[in-house]
Amino acid sequence: MSVVYRPARIEDLQRSGELVVCSMNELCERHGFGPIATVRPPGFSLFSLSDDPDGLWVAEDDGEILGFAFSWVCGDLWFLAQLFVAPDQQGRGIGQELLQRTFRHAMSAKAATKALITFAFNGVSQGLYMRHGLFPRCLIYNVEISREALMKSLPEGELRCVPLDGTASHLDSLARIDARALGVSRARHHRFLMNDGGTRGVLLYAEDECVGYTYVADGHIGPLAVTQRSALGAAFRTALALAVAGAAQHVSAFVPGRCEAALSTTIDHGMRLTIPMVLMSTSDFGNWTRYLPRNPGFM
Repeated sequence: MSVVYRPARIEDLQRSGELVVCSMNELCERHGFGPIATVRPPGFSLFSLSDDPDGLWVAEDDGEILGFAFSWVCGDLWFLAQLFVAPDQQGRGIGQELLQRTFRHAMSAKAATKALITFAFNGVSQGLYMRHGLFPRCLIYNVEISREALMKSLPEGELRCVPLDGTASHLDSLARIDARALGVSRARHHRFLMNDGGTRGVLLYAEDECVGYTYVADGHIGPLAVTQRSALGAAFRTALALAVAGAAQHVSAFVPGRCEAALSTTIDHGMRLTIPMVLMSTSDFGNWTRYLPRNPGFM
């Protein structure tokens, strides 16, 4: 039978997540990095399917999912969260067809900027995206360390933390910080994170001034944003202290190459730089000296 491209349904999301993990691990192993992903409940894609279903597509043949594409929109920013094809189905043009359908999502939303984060070592995907006008803007490094090792050298958090509670004043603070760091509001995504029982979110204060926010889940930091570049180092060290205070065995984060204060902190505390990634977009957006993404799909 021929490949059918159709909007994703709720019952597709777990199988699509399994395909994404399989494809991601095969790619990383092929480039000498070893498997990096495990299958998890499809929380964010489920939220996005309910919030904006036009961005989720599957490629299917006789009931078997061969590919999955997932994009979201915030303001005038369109972001490709995932585009993966089963390893044994690559080279058939499935990825190109899925990409075209997600681009329609961007067009219908009248997005001014299209962006994504992909593996820096995957030249095939980067070539595909560049043919559609998305070009490399910034390297992003996955960094990690064992909690035990980090506890030996990490000082107490430098900024005051106020737990996010979803009140109007907190949402206003988040919107103001995102405007300074990214240039777009992510109010819907903040609500998703605050309703996720496994994620802790806080506003960060230098004395009485709110200078940023961070989320921590299972030892992983992000997203993290600050209103000014000079606050990033203290914000990141505070986020590390929050992660260490939890029970996770490892602490990790995605750090853009432009966040020099955060990268210096990772080196000072012996964190390993592992998987290199790259932000690609149709034009520059945001200030990547002020923002650490949660992961390549959430941004």
